[in-house]
Amino acid sequence: MSFINEILMIASVPVFFGALIVFFRLFGKNGIFAWTVICTIAANIEVLILVHAFGMDTTLGNVLFASSFLATDMASELYGKKTANVCVKLGIAANITFILISQSWFLFVPAEADTMSAPIRTVFANTPRVMLASLLAYVICELYDVWAYHTIWEWSNKRWGNRRAYLWLRNNGSTLVSQLINVVVFNLLAFAGVFTWDIIIQILIFGYAIFIITSLMDTPFLYLARKIADRNPALLKE
Repeated sequence: MSFINEILMIASVPVFFGALIVFFRLFGKNGIFAWTVICTIAANIEVLILVHAFGMDTTLGNVLFASSFLATDMASELYGKKTANVCVKLGIAANITFILISQSWFLFVPAEADTMSAPIRTVFANTPRVMLASLLAYVICELYDVWAYHTIWEWSNKRWGNRRAYLWLRNNGSTLVSQLINVVVFNLLAFAGVFTWDIIIQILIFGYAIFIITSLMDTPFLYLARKIADRNPALLKE
């Protein structure tokens, strides 16, 4: 039995999270913004693919989308709530823009020699529904994530009087709940009537299981980002 799907999913976690760290190290705040746009668009294309891994059916895009939560948490930790909300707004704008662009392609009449219009139309036929479901889920869960991150931060700072301590608590405390909101809202809106309910339940269970793992695994990367920022103060300049 091949375990290629499982291997690729596991490997994608450090690859995607590491890529975000590289973007931040190279471009600072703008790198976080750029990654947010990339992952929100790419994840919504990936999610159209259904794969079998770890004994269940699930859609792709979970790990890549999880990196957007790391992006907003990095923005919150390093630049503040205002910058984190800019990340969310960029993700919203990217979703809306991609929906409009992708659907505009189908207004053109393909040439007789065209071989790509049909498969592209097949791929993006469900894009409006998927993207709109993703947009709603993204708005709700990301705004909650930013709010929860700073609420936990303020609480821990008042309780222990150390603003830098308990990074793991605000990171996981906000992300674990926001990921649950995301997986439920998105999958019900995007796939009800598309897949059978037993498959949707599998997607929900497996999707959130992945998000639990990725939420815990992104914490070291957040500590790494803060360490990089401490060593390179220029990255924190506006």
